[in-house]
Amino acid sequence: MSAPTKIKRTTSITVGEFFGQHEKALKLKLIGTDAGFARKIMEPSVNRPGLALSGFFSYFAYKRIQVIGNSELSFLDSLDPKLRAARFSQLCSWEIPCLIVARGHRLSEELVQIANEAGISVFQTSMLTMKFLNIATIKLDTAFAPSTTVHGCLVDVQGIGVLIQGDSGTGKSESVIGLLQRGASLVADDAVRLRNIEDREVVGTAPDVTRGMIEIRGLGILNVAALFGVGCVRLSKRLDLIVHLVHVQEAGDLERVGREDEHMDIMGVPISRVELPVAPGRDVAGLIELAALNYKLRAFGYNSAVEFDQRLLKKMAQDQLG
Repeated sequence: MSAPTKIKRTTSITVGEFFGQHEKALKLKLIGTDAGFARKIMEPSVNRPGLALSGFFSYFAYKRIQVIGNSELSFLDSLDPKLRAARFSQLCSWEIPCLIVARGHRLSEELVQIANEAGISVFQTSMLTMKFLNIATIKLDTAFAPSTTVHGCLVDVQGIGVLIQGDSGTGKSESVIGLLQRGASLVADDAVRLRNIEDREVVGTAPDVTRGMIEIRGLGILNVAALFGVGCVRLSKRLDLIVHLVHVQEAGDLERVGREDEHMDIMGVPISRVELPVAPGRDVAGLIELAALNYKLRAFGYNSAVEFDQRLLKKMAQDQLG
């Protein structure tokens, strides 16, 4: 099985999309016009326009969301009203995406009117400035991260994110049901959205339509939260291990000792991969759980195959010594 080839790279998101997706998480409230909802956020970061308000626009990061905190508000209040309006008008003359005022503060009606006339949406958040900056940056990093969609089932097994893949009829969904009965949590069934976060980890989620749902042949679509409880559903999970199910007739020469780790490249991130043969009567769910536990052991620095090699070498040395 080859790695996914269709990788989506987001170059911008609109202000309206950002507001709609993160209104609650970032405690955002629109206090200006929505005419700026079509403006584009071009960079996955935020900027505090203190230098710009002082009249220095060299290296101004105008493609980012502009956040106004206590420092910027205090500086604006210290200016003569005419100079304050001129500086703020100069800031709004740039193609900035939007303005967000932190700590529950509000801009004066005069400044909000200037932003409205420039077609820039102004928001208010009750969050502390630094906390908003940190959370908003994480949200933007996720939104701009390269993504792809793969076929399979993503499950949280004992804290390990396991992507179960295989041809039709190998029992992917049935094995997931077995794992849920053992306390695992479902992230996504059938279609799994993967995002590369800062080239260090791959995080999987489910499309909104199928979140918390699983399809079982003969039974149809099942609501996992209703059947097993809300604790058996996760919104997202880091991908740690790929388990590929194959029919035992097609398994070929599979690993018997497990000395060497096999990996798959997912958007530049190597992910551990194992292949499991399936056959009637085989407890596939139990084997997947064992694979997840074995991955956890290796993450802690323990390798059963290495220990077996050491025991074998010790036995051979003892035999040679008589």
